[in-house]
Amino acid sequence: MRYSDDLIEEIRLKNDIVDVIGGYVKLQRKGSSHFGLCPFHNEKSPSFSVSPDKQMYYCFGCGAGGNVFTFIMEYENFTFLEALKMLAERAGVDLPQLEYSKEAREQADKKNQLLKINREAAKYYYLQLKGKQGTQAMNYLKGRGLSDETIQKFGLGFSDRFGNGLYRYLKELDYPDGILHESGLFNADEKHGMYDKFWNRVIFPIMDVNNKVIGFGGRVMGDGKPKYLNSPETKIFDKSRNLYGLHAARLSRKKNLIICEGYMDVISMHQAGFNHAVASLGTALTSLQASLMKRYTDEVLIIYDSDEAGTRAALRAIPLLKGVGLSTKVVNLKPYKDPDEFIQHEGREAFEKRLEAAENSFLFELRMSEQAYDMEDPQGKTDFLHNAASRLLGFEDEIERNNYIESVAGTYGIESSTLSKLVNKLALKGAGIQEIRQPKSGIHSNREKESGIQKAQKLMLTWITSYPEIMEQITDYIGPQDFTTELYHKVAEMLFEQYHRGEINPAKLLNRFVDSEEQKEVTSLFNASIPLETDAERIRALSDVICNMKENSIAYRSAHLNPTDMQGLQDLMRDKKALEKWKESGVRLHISFDQG
Repeated sequence: MRYSDDLIEEIRLKNDIVDVIGGYVKLQRKGSSHFGLCPFHNEKSPSFSVSPDKQMYYCFGCGAGGNVFTFIMEYENFTFLEALKMLAERAGVDLPQLEYSKEAREQADKKNQLLKINREAAKYYYLQLKGKQGTQAMNYLKGRGLSDETIQKFGLGFSDRFGNGLYRYLKELDYPDGILHESGLFNADEKHGMYDKFWNRVIFPIMDVNNKVIGFGGRVMGDGKPKYLNSPETKIFDKSRNLYGLHAARLSRKKNLIICEGYMDVISMHQAGFNHAVASLGTALTSLQASLMKRYTDEVLIIYDSDEAGTRAALRAIPLLKGVGLSTKVVNLKPYKDPDEFIQHEGREAFEKRLEAAENSFLFELRMSEQAYDMEDPQGKTDFLHNAASRLLGFEDEIERNNYIESVAGTYGIESSTLSKLVNKLALKGAGIQEIRQPKSGIHSNREKESGIQKAQKLMLTWITSYPEIMEQITDYIGPQDFTTELYHKVAEMLFEQYHRGEINPAKLLNRFVDSEEQKEVTSLFNASIPLETDAERIRALSDVICNMKENSIAYRSAHLNPTDMQGLQDLMRDKKALEKWKESGVRLHISFDQG
């Protein structure tokens, strides 16, 4: 049993995609679409498009795309049913009791089992820390200044030197090897069988915002490698979507969140009363983590290590945080390396003053860029100020831009009117305007090159969904049978069916595709590039596409025709004659592509 198509469509219609995605991504209207930084891959120039007309999103960089259900599934790591329930609640739609399918029940049961295994593992590690075997680890934590209360609050633990203690403990609770291996807590090989992934490490349980243990981090005791080890990704743990300490920080009621690098930094700050600190999970900050913070605050203080690597990490994080609409400041900890070290030496009050003195992130970026110029040389300073002026163009709000011009001018000893003139001069030249480019990240490198006919068919599907009114005329020339690529043919059949029922609705069509990769591919069919400006150019291109598609369709059907199919042969001959006529006199289209 599943929810009816009508109910699913009602929920989709009541959740405008621009409003929903706008809660996660900072969007700006450009023409008929909205653009922002893609939350599914790191980028500096916005290539993530949200169409209110199609009620779909598409990233021209990484290819992510779909309707409002797809976005929630991808962003929140939800199943379709979980996304449906979330959006139904948002729209105030009551869902009837549903009997889950066997597959859905199995997936839900597996997630619950993994959560139970992690909970038991956290309990086991905590007891190990409290026991005699955890003396070294406890001394380490006490040496870092942690109290018993803090150790308990964060559920810190220890995995002993022997490689199968947790495995034996969980086997006594009757968990089978299959689900234990899926938990990410164990390794397995032919020689040793199943054995613990973490051993001789201080353990840091990682919790989601609902206080459920979803993974673990471990710091080795001694000189073993790697120094820090995290759980691999599982059905309940995706490090790019979670933040260490957020389960506590989200309840802090502070005006901002602090993002730092390590577990101990978060714990040390929480113990000192700064319970709004979080950390990324052993990787550089991701756009998904930035969007996660946006749910709980409008401002983020960046506290990364004060060394060169920490500075680079801060410079990478700033555009990601700004991209989701967060204001950002950078905290200077020098001469100390990290928050834990600072608090140990200077105490809570001194740390509080450093937070209050946090530097505006734009001014921090500008100050860091000074290193590329000889500021003592007149030409070097001139080049720097030209660079600063181009950066100032990034502020679209005139009041905000003028405030920053005054600040920069005052800092670098020039008249604000002089800097303002330079900014305006660059604006007239178009400096600072960034085009949407395909990223050079290799994201598309594994995709097969499209053939010319596939491009033509994709272009036609994009035209149909972008300008539904053209269907009235193109149905005289082509039909679903002229889309010879399997998926394109399937989608075309659905669109032509929708047309005959009185509406073209690509977002509704997408509900019929369950596989996420298939959804992305279908979405891409509605977002082919149409770099044509005038109706005359579009009509000419549309006519060419119709002829190319028909020619390919005739060749395809001819190659697959049964020799005894006389009706099929007659249809082919008729279409060949029609195609010859179109090529001689042209396809007669009288269409306006104006969307208003």
